[in-house]
Amino acid sequence: MFSKYRMIIGLAVIVIFGGLGIWSLVGSATPYVGFEQARSLGSRVQVLGKVDHGGSVYDDKTGVFTFFISDENGDRMQVDFYGTKPGNFEQAESVVCMGSFSNGTFQAKELLVKCPSKYQGAEVQKSDNI
Repeated sequence: MFSKYRMIIGLAVIVIFGGLGIWSLVGSATPYVGFEQARSLGSRVQVLGKVDHGGSVYDDKTGVFTFFISDENGDRMQVDFYGTKPGNFEQAESVVCMGSFSNGTFQAKELLVKCPSKYQGAEVQKSDNI
């Protein structure tokens, strides 16, 4: 009889912690959206865009790195990143920005810079010889 109660309590603890784990995972998930959705949602999202290298500026006083990205339709969006300019930004083809759209710009809290691989040519050549 005592072991029944232990089993019920143990299962209840597992269910509660499992539910909390799933709830926190769902709460931290950030969806990928297009520029239009990012502008209309106002919540934390991820957007992917091609980097426009001509308009990037880093302000030392405020610590804001401002640049522009474009989507596959040619729609252009200003991004303000509150942090240090990534060291490999100049080589980036595209960037994933995580944040929210506010006051006419995308306010990025995190960046994931997508650079072309400097080893890409060697990998292709090696795979041809196999």
